[in-house]
Amino acid sequence: MEILGKILGNPARVKIMRLFLLNSKNGFNKKDVVKRSRVNPVIAGKEMRLLESVGFIKKHIALWYFNPFFKYAKEFDKLLVGADTLNKKTIADNFKKVGKIKLLLVSGIFIKNKDTKVDLLIVGDKIKKGKIEEEIHKLEAEIGTELVYAVFETKEFIYRLDMYDKLIRDILDFPHEVVFQAKELNLAKVAR
Repeated sequence: MEILGKILGNPARVKIMRLFLLNSKNGFNKKDVVKRSRVNPVIAGKEMRLLESVGFIKKHIALWYFNPFFKYAKEFDKLLVGADTLNKKTIADNFKKVGKIKLLLVSGIFIKNKDTKVDLLIVGDKIKKGKIEEEIHKLEAEIGTELVYAVFETKEFIYRLDMYDKLIRDILDFPHEVVFQAKELNLAKVAR
């Protein structure tokens, strides 16, 4: 994101462009753009005017929409959506202070797979749900779309794993990447 922000002018523009690209059928008012991208309202307004002036977004009544006829739509989609969303270290760093994390797994938007049910799985102990939600919102602003995530205490996760819980099986049986796994969580058990 940092490199794209420098190339495209600033990180705020990248966040706003990703928001519109990943939600191309949705319209947003300025307040929604500010909230979802976590960009200062003044900067968001300036960037939206710029994006509208070049034809990237268009305004209809009180909402802005991505312009699918924008001349470079495919190129920007490849650059902003097709590029690596976030690296593993950044994702792991975001969840350092949410509790004692035992497993952090990414799927879906993070690995460019639209057929998964969950983008992020967090397993741990003494988990602070409010802190997790705060970090999820930060990631959503960086990525440009809402994340689907699941959070489990370690004991509950192991129980569900042993019971062949459908959600857990769907997460583990389909493409995913392990960002962090504690040594005490049995690798063989998670991989089965």
